[in-house]
Amino acid sequence: MSDLDQLQHFIGGEPVAPESGEYFDSTNPANRETLYQAARGNAADIQRAVAAARAAFEDPRWRDLSQTRRGRLLRRLGDLIGENAEELARMEVLDNGKLLREMRGQLGTVPEYYYYYAGLADKIHGEVVPASDRRVLNYTLREPLGVVGAITPWNSPLTLTTSKLAPALAVGNTVVVKPSEYTSRTALRLAELALEAGFPEGVVNVVTGFGAEAGQALVDHPDLAKISFTGSTATGARIAAATARRFIGSTLELGGKSPNIVFEDANVANAAMGVVAGIFAAAGQTCIAGSRVFAQRAVYDELLERVTERAKTIRIGDPLDAETELGPLAFEDQRDKVAGYVDLGRSEGARVLTGGRASDGGLGGYFYEPTILVDVHNDMRVVREEIFGPVVAIMRFDTEDEVVRLANDTDYGLAAGVWTANLARAHRMAGRLDAGTVWVNTYRAMSPMSPRQGFKSSGVGIEHGTETVKEYTRLKSVWINTSEDPVADPFTMRS
Repeated sequence: MSDLDQLQHFIGGEPVAPESGEYFDSTNPANRETLYQAARGNAADIQRAVAAARAAFEDPRWRDLSQTRRGRLLRRLGDLIGENAEELARMEVLDNGKLLREMRGQLGTVPEYYYYYAGLADKIHGEVVPASDRRVLNYTLREPLGVVGAITPWNSPLTLTTSKLAPALAVGNTVVVKPSEYTSRTALRLAELALEAGFPEGVVNVVTGFGAEAGQALVDHPDLAKISFTGSTATGARIAAATARRFIGSTLELGGKSPNIVFEDANVANAAMGVVAGIFAAAGQTCIAGSRVFAQRAVYDELLERVTERAKTIRIGDPLDAETELGPLAFEDQRDKVAGYVDLGRSEGARVLTGGRASDGGLGGYFYEPTILVDVHNDMRVVREEIFGPVVAIMRFDTEDEVVRLANDTDYGLAAGVWTANLARAHRMAGRLDAGTVWVNTYRAMSPMSPRQGFKSSGVGIEHGTETVKEYTRLKSVWINTSEDPVADPFTMRS
C-alpha cells in the first residue's frame, strides 16, 4: 500500500472508492515528484455518479427549490471559494505548474462567476406569446435539462469547471464532472465546498480518471442530457459525433491558433507587452494564446526587438516562487510535443530567434524556454497547428486586406488581438476577423458577463454571460384554452 494520499471519487455527497480498486499517480510538473494517487474511474463509477445526479435532480430538495434560493447557494459557494482561495491556488500550482501569483489572481475572480450566476438564477424565465385568439394563453417555460456532464482540461481546471458548473446549477441541473487526469484535486475540493455551501447530496459529483475510460463512459451514458467539454478539437469532434447520435446537446470549447495583429499606428511598446502576455503567460498553455503575430512592415523590426528582449529575460523556475515568470509545462508528453513542433518548424525553414530548448528549470521538471520563430509563413504546420506552449511565430504584413486574409486563413476561430490607434480600423477589424472574441489594444481580458464562443474548429455553443443559460435549459411552449365554450367538432365546417 502506498504512503501517498489516495483521493476518492465524490459521488452522492461523499468520497467513494473506485469500483476497480485502482488508482493512478499525479505528478508535480515542476520537479516530477508524485503528489498523490487519484481514483481511476471507469464505466461503473460513471454509472454510480450519473445515478446519484439523476436522483438528486428528482429530489424535491433540489427540484422544488426556488430559483432565488438556488442563487443563495451559488453565492455561498462563491464565498467559500474565496475563503479557501490560497489552498485552491496552491493545489493547482502543484498539479499543473501554473504560477502561484497567477493562480491567486484567478482565485480572486472565480467567486465572481458564482456571484454573477447567483444573481441571474431568478431572472431565468419564459414569456407570454401573443396568440391569434385572445381566449388562448400561450407561454413558454425554461426548464433545466437534467444531468449535465462536464469534462474539463488541465490548464485552468477550477476556472473552466466553474464556467460550466455555475450556469448549469443556476438553472437547476445536476452535474457530473470528469476533470483531467493531470489535475484532479481542485474539482474534488470544489465538490466538497458545494456540499458545505448547502447543495443537496448528488447535485455535484466528480469522477476522476482517464478520458478513454471515465470520460468516454460519461459521454455515452444514456441518462446524460448534455455534455460541456473544453479541450482539443480532435476530442471535441468525437464528442460532437457521439452526442449527435443521441440527439443531446453539447457545448464545446476547443483549440485555437489566434492571430495578434499589430498595425503601424499602434503603440508598439504596449503591443509588445500584449504579444508577450498573449503567448508566454501560462507558458502558452491556453486555448486563446496569441500564437500567430502579424506586424505591419513599418513596425515589424521594433516589435520583434521588444518582444525578443523581453522573452530573453523571462525568469523560468519554481511556480511557487514569487519571482518566477514562467513555470513548467503540465506534463512530460506536453513538453515533448512542444519540442517536437519547434523541431518541425526548423525543418520547415523557420528560424529560432530565441529559446527553442527544453529545460528542467534546475528542478528536474518539464520546462521549455520562451521561443520566437521568424522566417515563417502561413502554410507551415508550426503556424497552422495548435502547439499549446510558449512558442510564437512572428510574420510581416503590408495591408489591412492582406492581414485579414492571413488571420482568417486557419481552421480555428477562438480569439484575435488588434493593436491600432485608428478607431475606424478597430471596428472594421472586429467585424472582419473570424473569431468569437476580438481584443483591441489589450489581450486575454475576460468576464463572467461577456459571452465567449468559438468559430469554425474552435467549437460550438456559448460560455459566460446570459447567453449560456440557453445552453443549459430546454424551452417548452404551453397552450391553454381559457374559454368555457364547447369545443367545436373538427369535422363540422364553421359558417
